[in-house]
Amino acid sequence: MTGPDFQKAELIPVVAQDADSGVVLMLAYMNQEAYEETLKTKRVCYYSRSRKKLWRKGEESGNVQELKSIYFDCDADTLLVKVNQVGGAACHEGYQSCFFRRVDLDSQEVHVEGERIFDPHEVYKK
Repeated sequence: MTGPDFQKAELIPVVAQDADSGVVLMLAYMNQEAYEETLKTKRVCYYSRSRKKLWRKGEESGNVQELKSIYFDCDADTLLVKVNQVGGAACHEGYQSCFFRRVDLDSQEVHVEGERIFDPHEVYKK
């Protein structure tokens, strides 16, 4: 086997993890073109399902992901990318990780963990 199996599904999920700290940063998707560009450039490229086009992480914010290593699972249908997260924030809401909301198992209340690294209104001007 040479890599992920894009014959099973055109888009496969990708978990991005900080290569140094192990923090899970985000979940996104890649098609074969995004995968090949990622390998070629060593900067992570995803496929945006909402925009229906390649999404070069950080193209608007500058918070790119430099590829350190890439793994695929036993079924060859999920990727794990270990990255250097430039700028410290992977989340478009300005947090280090997209997983900044924690559900309290007893009260079921939602708690925000961590501090914003950047103000998304300033970065994206939307």
